[in-house]
Amino acid sequence: MQWLSRFIYFKILGWKVVGFSDFDSVKKAVIIAAPHTSWVDFPLGILLRSVIGMKTNFVGKKELFKFPHGWIFRALGGAPIERQNNENQVEAIAKLFKNHDRFRMAMAPEGTRKKVEQWRTGFYYIAKAANVPILMITLDFGKKENRISEPFYTTDDKEADFKFMHNFYKGVVGKIPEYT
Repeated sequence: MQWLSRFIYFKILGWKVVGFSDFDSVKKAVIIAAPHTSWVDFPLGILLRSVIGMKTNFVGKKELFKFPHGWIFRALGGAPIERQNNENQVEAIAKLFKNHDRFRMAMAPEGTRKKVEQWRTGFYYIAKAANVPILMITLDFGKKENRISEPFYTTDDKEADFKFMHNFYKGVVGKIPEYT
């Protein structure tokens, strides 16, 4: 399937991948892909992960993983979250990292496809709690490019960390430019 994904991604769609490529060295990570402005971002992300050969995961409430459709969510890399009575979502997801040898969770930092003034912070606190790096991936429809960052570990300076991450996405144009 990888050859078909590569043919579609490179030849038919005309996209390219630049940046970090040693994915075997990163067994666990929070992956943020931005800007998330369209439903097209998800299939592009599925195609990208096949092209670069990096298995990624996502999380969802445990009810999504029941019969009859649970198998498809698992096949796509989904992992159910079972929150304990007073456990918050960050802690529940951080546990998933601890319980897997390989777990790379992909998410959109905006939390929606619409334009936002600020990113949500859950991905940041998950990376911090699980002690895993953040990999940043651009969804740049202007350049038809997915740029992938080196693994980035959070520091004790949240403001500086977010400034660094926002700079990585500077000038990137989403599928719907006015939502960028």
